[in-house]
Amino acid sequence: MRILLDTNVIIAAFISRGVCHQLLEHCITHHELVTSEFVLDEVREKLVQKFKYPPEVAAEVAMLLRSRMEVVTPAPLAEQVCRDADDDNILAAAVAGNCGCVVTGDKALLTLSQFQGVDIFSPADFQMRESSG
Repeated sequence: MRILLDTNVIIAAFISRGVCHQLLEHCITHHELVTSEFVLDEVREKLVQKFKYPPEVAAEVAMLLRSRMEVVTPAPLAEQVCRDADDDNILAAAVAGNCGCVVTGDKALLTLSQFQGVDIFSPADFQMRESSG
């Protein structure tokens, strides 16, 4: 399955060895991962600004992700779906990448549960789905 991991899931995968780290490793091995320049830029920015990573380390993280994920260029959505435009960027990338699902910790996205045929899961729900399927 083609999957887009939201910025918050990717960052959690790099800053801790918990659920999101396991999820990223599982997805790299068993699925096709999709991302966008928006997500890669956001990962770099948040690692530096919020988590105080050195800029060169954040750039290395983005390069690693780019080597393991297909980078798509989404078209803007026809109309705003979420209050936060960043969330619309995530949805647009998932649609452009023909993803089966988005994995996110973002409550606004999770309340949608699906957008244009793309399922939206929390990391825990995605893991549960994977272990039962």
